Amino acid sequence: MRVFVAGATGVVGRQLVPLLIDAGHEVVGTTRRESGMQHLRAQGVIPLRIDMFDHDGLAQAVAESAPDALIHQLTALSDWNLADNARVRREGTRNLVDAVKKAGVTRVVAQSIAWAYEPGDTPADERMPLDLDAPEPRSVTIGGVQALEDIVSEIEQHVILRYGLFYGPGTSHAPGGRTAQQIRDAQVTANEGVTSFVHVVDAARAAVLALDWPSGTVNIVDDEPAPAHEWMPVLAQAVGGPAPERVAGRAAWERGADNTLARTKLGWQPRYLSWRTGFADQS
Repeated sequence: MRVFVAGATGVVGRQLVPLLIDAGHEVVGTTRRESGMQHLRAQGVIPLRIDMFDHDGLAQAVAESAPDALIHQLTALSDWNLADNARVRREGTRNLVDAVKKAGVTRVVAQSIAWAYEPGDTPADERMPLDLDAPEPRSVTIGGVQALEDIVSEIEQHVILRYGLFYGPGTSHAPGGRTAQQIRDAQVTANEGVTSFVHVVDAARAAVLALDWPSGTVNIVDDEPAPAHEWMPVLAQAVGGPAPERVAGRAAWERGADNTLARTKLGWQPRYLSWRTGFADQS
């Protein structure tokens, strides 16, 4: 299969591309930088340097690539600007889907998030609604997620991967990342809010498998949703920082997510079952 990977040099894309090649797929990968072009070319990927907001240019690139499937892993989180990331989800996804429609592509796998569910007291499964009544600034993120998922659902065969919070190489939780540095600088506290994590290797493995999954939305998270006062001290030890101060309370939407569907119905098994062991393996 020829697979068009949008965001091939992102934190998931860097793990995903080798897995696709190992599985026998031909990969066309996008990047925004010349260094990314060189990296992809060295991996045996057909590289494309393209602006995802260039509607016509993107349509031409997809048509010329003639892919069988699209894997959408685009984000804009290098500067932690939530508005920019929401724009990628709205406009970038719109342009990608228009392009693959025009090219006759009928299979799309797309990255979404598992912390967009409405408030609750237990980990959310895929039947739970999105948090559409969220106040600002959370509403910016939820609006972008809703737009992405609605647009992707226009494609006949579509799988939406609601990923847990990423950790692993190149992420904020890796030793050189933003969150890790905040922990070392004692700039964060550990509350009762529950988070579901996923290692980027497991996120990438799910995207490869999803090329053969039935249409729908799937939580891709590890087996242990946990409050911050449990996982933050473990991360602090892994990145060489002090355990954050424990505080009470949580946001109502900080509930984690349930991975039963992916594990029992679709054959995805996380290699890193829990952040408890995974935090120490982020190289």
